[in-house]
Amino acid sequence: MCDVVVVGSLNMDLIVRAERLPNSGETISEKDFRIIPGGKGANQAASIAHLGNSVAMVGRGGCDVFGHRPLENLSTFGVHTSHIKLDESAPTSTSTIIIDAEDENWIIVVAGANARVNTSDIDTAIDLIKQAKLLVMQFEFPLITVSYAVEVGRRHRIRVILNPAPARAVPDSLLTNIDYLVLNETEATLLSGVPVTDISAAGRAATALRARGAEVVILTLGEKGALIATDEEVLHVPTSRVKAVDTTEAGDAFIGGLVTGLISNESLLDSVQLANA
Repeated sequence: MCDVVVVGSLNMDLIVRAERLPNSGETISEKDFRIIPGGKGANQAASIAHLGNSVAMVGRGGCDVFGHRPLENLSTFGVHTSHIKLDESAPTSTSTIIIDAEDENWIIVVAGANARVNTSDIDTAIDLIKQAKLLVMQFEFPLITVSYAVEVGRRHRIRVILNPAPARAVPDSLLTNIDYLVLNETEATLLSGVPVTDISAAGRAATALRARGAEVVILTLGEKGALIATDEEVLHVPTSRVKAVDTTEAGDAFIGGLVTGLISNESLLDSVQLANA
């Protein structure tokens, strides 16, 4: 059995590097194009496994030209993929990513098979989930399935990490069952109603999300690090300054570090510092 189960999305990422975004109706010519397996669920599973943890993934890909590549990629990281189904009725999800000269990114996702992850996928994996130390989820598959998986995790006393990305409105009944809510400034603004413009505002947003039911809120702040909100305190955790290479999937790498700290019984602060790194 695995220490961590990730229920989430598998994508193929179509990545273009460009000097800038084209204007409406404009065509620009660039040379750098890559096709890379991705999806927030798969990225997080790979990150967790890359840091030496045993992890399995539950999700769906498509029976198309891209279908097997995400599974093969996950296997190279050591992720267990036996609970990933190839769906004959939907294509593999794709993400089109444009990265500009300043290393900022814009992403468009077509859901495909991810939209068909349902409660039966969770039921099939219950034996896997109930043996885990942590259950990790995101929002690139149906909310009803997220809620059901959270209920299964809570029923079996498994700690639950939710990364509510891409952001969408959620009921308090879901947040009440979340042990660790990990989100960025945009997501925190939408879920809390507090515009996150600086560290002080981040603290207010995190406190508002705890009031809605989340046990621990961890708000990522890019180059400013992260903020932790618990019963005891609201704490800013700065990070080292680095030269950005590519901010795509930085949040997924953060999850990998956080999970590694938590299942190693590190303190929450040490786990967030590892996630920042």
